Amino acid sequence: MRKLLFFFLRAMGAFRKLFLRIGGKTEQDIHDQRITSGKSWSDFCDELKTAGNVLLSPGAPLDPFQQAEGVRYLSRLTRAGLEAYVEYPDPSFPRLRRMVHETIKMGADNPDNYYMNAQVSGEYEYKIIGKRNSIDYISFHTQNGSYGSTGGLAPCGKLDDDELVVNNDGAFEIFVTHKKQGGNWLKIEKETTLLMVRQTFSDRSKEVPADMEIVSLSGIERPGPLTSKQMDEGLKAASMLVGGASLLFTRWAKDFQKHVNQLPLFDPDKSNAAGGDDTIIYYHSYWKLEPDEALLIEVTPPECDAWNFQLNNHWMESLDYRYHNICINKNSAFYEAGGKVRIVIAHENPGLPNWIETADHRQGTMCWRWYRIHPGSEARQASCSVVKISALK
Repeated sequence: MRKLLFFFLRAMGAFRKLFLRIGGKTEQDIHDQRITSGKSWSDFCDELKTAGNVLLSPGAPLDPFQQAEGVRYLSRLTRAGLEAYVEYPDPSFPRLRRMVHETIKMGADNPDNYYMNAQVSGEYEYKIIGKRNSIDYISFHTQNGSYGSTGGLAPCGKLDDDELVVNNDGAFEIFVTHKKQGGNWLKIEKETTLLMVRQTFSDRSKEVPADMEIVSLSGIERPGPLTSKQMDEGLKAASMLVGGASLLFTRWAKDFQKHVNQLPLFDPDKSNAAGGDDTIIYYHSYWKLEPDEALLIEVTPPECDAWNFQLNNHWMESLDYRYHNICINKNSAFYEAGGKVRIVIAHENPGLPNWIETADHRQGTMCWRWYRIHPGSEARQASCSVVKISALK
């Protein structure tokens, strides 16, 4: 299906070029006209306006507080899109940068992760040079497609932490090429558009993320001047990210409302198509609590490299983990006898271990992850129950 979609997109592009040639115009002529007439900018603004319809989509909360968060969410996606496709769009001079972080969030962004992205292209090949440092886990991924053009990010290549070859001082280099090369290799294909680096903390207060940079092997010494084509396509791609990502995750949040305050297994195909890691098992859902209620989540974790749980708002943004305790992981959790974990989600501190704050929210989405379950063990679904806070005390 993915190959068929890319074939269709390429065919449409070829048809458009043929149509322009018949009319005596080139692609560059069209981009020049759109920029000089102001059409490119007005279309960008119109697309952003259209993206705002997700704020009133079925299932969306309509109170001022959560609508304000929704508007902020769209503004954050706009910032992410402009940085990725207007400020740093050139795949011949890519830059690894944090597209998702403390103030740009999407798709249940993991507070334990240190995300880095770079815009790349299958027309080029690259090398990543870095130093491992003390982060608990690191992995490298190439992705095909985009939220705007194909509705998601299809996996391409992957290099896991246990495959990464490093020197005695922690230095490493990775070849991002079409054919295998060097001790560390990450596959790239013709349709590849994005390189992602996931670094996962076990203890954010003590660990240091890897330092790294990506360089093109094209031999081009410096980028050329900005063109109308680059700006026109950059604005279009940025608006498509805002519209595509917000629509995708709004639909997810609506589907999660079918099992409020439960944590069923999430479809792996959906998570992988949205840029998820295929070595992680995800449990996504929706939560909703009254002021006097708490949600208890209980499970005995399987043998696995790591696990974590987080609370999000309706728009699938992680709640503000800079100031609130909204996530917990294998390292930070308190375990009961027998290895059982009991997490308490409540508006106020019940005086129990593993308390997760709602940060002034009464509803939203949530996510549990098992990372790389060990052979002989298996994923376990947590049990969930809503109780009165007075019963906890």
